Amino acid sequence: MANVTRIALIGNPNAGKSSLFNTLTGLNQKTGNFPGVTMDKLTGIWELEPGRNIEILDLPGIYSIYPKSIDEELVINILGNPNHADYPDMAIVVADASNLKRNLLLFSQVRDLGIPTVLALNMIDIAENQGFVINSLKLARELNVEVAEINAKKGIGVGGLKLAVIKTLKHRYASNDALPLPVADDLIEDVQKQFGEADPYRSLLWLMEHDRMKMFNQEQRESFDHLMEKHQFESKKYKSAETVKRYEQISEVVERCVINLNRQWDAEPVKTWTDRLDKVFIHSIWGYVIFLAILFIMFQAVFTWATYPMDLIDGGVAQLNDWLKGILPDSPLTGMLTDGLIAGVGGVLIFVPQIAFLFFFISMLEETGYMSRVMFIMDKMMRRFGLNGKSVVPLISGIACAVPAIMSTRSIGSRKDRLITILVTPLMSCSARLPIYTVLIALVVPEKNTLFGVFNLQGVALFGLYLLGFFMALLSAWVLKKILRAKERSYFIMELPTYKGPRFKHVAISIYNSVRAFIFEAGKIIVAISIVLWVFASYGPGDSMAKIEEQVRLKNPSLRGVDLSNKVASEKLENSYAGHFGKLIEPAIKPLGYDWKIGIALITSFAAREVFVGTMSTIYSLGGEVDNENATIKNRMRAEINPDTGKPMYDAALGFSLLIFYAFAMQCMSTLATTYRETKSWKYPLIQFGYMTTLAYLSAFLVYQILS
Repeated sequence: MANVTRIALIGNPNAGKSSLFNTLTGLNQKTGNFPGVTMDKLTGIWELEPGRNIEILDLPGIYSIYPKSIDEELVINILGNPNHADYPDMAIVVADASNLKRNLLLFSQVRDLGIPTVLALNMIDIAENQGFVINSLKLARELNVEVAEINAKKGIGVGGLKLAVIKTLKHRYASNDALPLPVADDLIEDVQKQFGEADPYRSLLWLMEHDRMKMFNQEQRESFDHLMEKHQFESKKYKSAETVKRYEQISEVVERCVINLNRQWDAEPVKTWTDRLDKVFIHSIWGYVIFLAILFIMFQAVFTWATYPMDLIDGGVAQLNDWLKGILPDSPLTGMLTDGLIAGVGGVLIFVPQIAFLFFFISMLEETGYMSRVMFIMDKMMRRFGLNGKSVVPLISGIACAVPAIMSTRSIGSRKDRLITILVTPLMSCSARLPIYTVLIALVVPEKNTLFGVFNLQGVALFGLYLLGFFMALLSAWVLKKILRAKERSYFIMELPTYKGPRFKHVAISIYNSVRAFIFEAGKIIVAISIVLWVFASYGPGDSMAKIEEQVRLKNPSLRGVDLSNKVASEKLENSYAGHFGKLIEPAIKPLGYDWKIGIALITSFAAREVFVGTMSTIYSLGGEVDNENATIKNRMRAEINPDTGKPMYDAALGFSLLIFYAFAMQCMSTLATTYRETKSWKYPLIQFGYMTTLAYLSAFLVYQILS
């Protein structure tokens, strides 16, 4: 990609930057990490002209180049350092046309850094509905840049944006050479002598933000401090005065380029649909009621709609296994293929429908602008439990995955509030828990029973588990707040975007990326562990496995056919390496109602929670067949008999005990690794693992003892 032109998308949060990124790149996207930073970066390819591709880099949303959080630091480390691996050849600043004055602050700063810039005015239609008419041609002359009017969600104006980008790349318009506020010439000269020639404003940025910029070492940072002392330069005072001055200049530009029809006609500001809907959706009472109702319906739909494709996949995998076993010779290779590889693949594919439906709803809520309202109304509740208002973002994101959710805590300014949020976020039920919930709920909650004759009880149970995780996260945060004695006051400032109709292309891209990540990232782990587990479950120490069939025949002379095969398979599993390991940990988990088979699944699922289902599928494939020929994982688990009681193994007590255990347990190596990377210490991942495992064990113990 060295010879490919790179363009950075920059903008305020909710300005439509991500929508424009999806429109320009479609499915030509990839996710990676910024060099030296464990933070997701989205890059994509945009065909600017026939035969000419442009790399698009989607940077985190910021309000100003003076950072107040870690993700904002990332942006200035890229824009302020021409030698950075992701430094752009050009920037497209996406501005919300309905709030132009505030959005132009960031634009003016990026332009003054010396980066060729195009201004993309997004949501022009919303501005016009509010009574504002923008003369974009005049605005382009005033700002000395190319200006393009776009509607990022609908893909309108992309042609005009292409022309603006081509023209800007060709002419590379100079930035505004004048500083927003004058400083001593010899100060800028001293910076440039010591640290290299740069645009005056970039030199000033280095001076004011040198402690946050990774391009400088400790000695250089001390040199900046000496320069500031020598010239008696106060960065905080300058930043404040600069912001005021920029807004004065921006106000004059907006006054000349924007016609306010409301003022012209001496009319009241236009009441938009957003204003009307917000009276209900962010109401102090109805806001919570509506949010809970939406969640309830969402989980009902996830459970109900996904049942049909899941049953088809489950049955199809079982039939494929039976067919292969019928045509292939009975050999270790056949066993590894059917009970190892295919059982593992089936354990991945069966949950694709639910993952797809879950991300469909999450994407719809984000696309319409409702998710921002959720964060707004939840802020008040968060504070009662000692969390920062910005903690809402990672907690809500945790429904999808804890890893990016923990990374999103970088927007939280208070160190203690950020640490608490990191520690409690994994208690939110993520999509990785969904496969476990699905199988166990199907075993212990009757499928045909309904609540009030309308709502599926299995969906109600799923909704309850998600709520349980949320409230436990709040309770844990309150306890941690007391332990850490965090008393800092923080503020949650967030702009609420207007309500918009979802663009289904963007929804489809979100679903596609999420399902692909599940199949190729979580799926690789599940399949690999399934194959390794098959090996450990198929072989045992010494020659014990070879003698099992003979021993079973001697002890049970009356057994014939399927019964004999089941007994032999069960004995082989119990005497395998996996069986020995399961027996070793069985005393510790027996109080929870778990046997050695479940113990094996608990251990393997430390790699990733969803591995539990793949493990159980492999174990029960090896442990014998049930009566029906096409035995699915649910049927195998349903047919399992508790040897101590002679009753079904997965009764209500054991099922709910396992559900509670997985609702609270830290069963994800990736999350622990992310906590380590974000806190730069093993202390906090160990605390996280310890308190969540203890909470899961004690809660599961209580549930089992009460229900059994």
